[in-house]
Amino acid sequence: MQQYTEQNLIIHPGNSRDPAVVVEVTPQLAGWDHIHFQVRRLRAGQSWAFETAEHELALVALSGAISVDSSCGQWQVGGRISVFAGLPHALYLPRRSALTVSAADDCEFAAAWVATDQDNMPRLVTPADVAIETRGGDNATRQINSILPPGFPCQRLVVVEVYTPGGNWSSYPPHKHDIHKTDAQGMLLEADLEEVYYYKIDRPGGFAMQRVYTAAESPLAQAGYPFDVALLVQSDDAVLVPEGYHPVASPPGYTTYYLNILAGSAQSLANSEDPQHAWVKDTYRTHDPRVPIYPVKHET
Repeated sequence: MQQYTEQNLIIHPGNSRDPAVVVEVTPQLAGWDHIHFQVRRLRAGQSWAFETAEHELALVALSGAISVDSSCGQWQVGGRISVFAGLPHALYLPRRSALTVSAADDCEFAAAWVATDQDNMPRLVTPADVAIETRGGDNATRQINSILPPGFPCQRLVVVEVYTPGGNWSSYPPHKHDIHKTDAQGMLLEADLEEVYYYKIDRPGGFAMQRVYTAAESPLAQAGYPFDVALLVQSDDAVLVPEGYHPVASPPGYTTYYLNILAGSAQSLANSEDPQHAWVKDTYRTHDPRVPIYPVKHET
């Protein structure tokens, strides 16, 4: 069983031999079962070919636009200048798809894939499809963009973006999703999910802090491998959340963005909050007026 530490829970950019890959997470590297994740940069005229095999795949345009020519269709995906300049475009492709991603101009995109035994339809996600939520309150206010939310027609993948203004906290109160729990009626109370946080900070030199810590009931803690680490994260870092609670703090002066990729026992975000901190929700008085961080026409 893998022991998680401050050193192996954060993946810094440049960990792939492929020069087009900014940062990469594999199940072998992470010590988990499901999530493969890459961020790729393509220069104008470059392309990337891939076959999903027995995996479902999500592509998220981070900056610029990509053309996708696949065995199940053709799409144009993206267009925002950066993640801080507008809502996302994404593309879901099913298993047994062959695809080529091409760039007319410089661009950056994320790719996440997980094993599946289901056949679903390909689907382009445009900004009009993305539900925007202002979550939390006071200095725990943040913006959530749901790209592949629970209920999206796929088997395992959940994909969201989160923006945390400077001085605010997100993923707060701390929550976890490391045990599959249902109530007596079979309603899902908590899913067992792996999660990747991929970070961008809006200004050079910016950073964020993330704490990842197990609960007494977390499987690793039960097995004798509890952990509690604080991570200093910068743009293009990826943080692994195999288990445990995982709150984020964004320093004053910097807006923190992260792309969340989740997969596991259910296509769900069902979680449990840390009972030591859940009370804070009852103290919220207002929302931070800086959220949403850019103009949107269809807030929910």
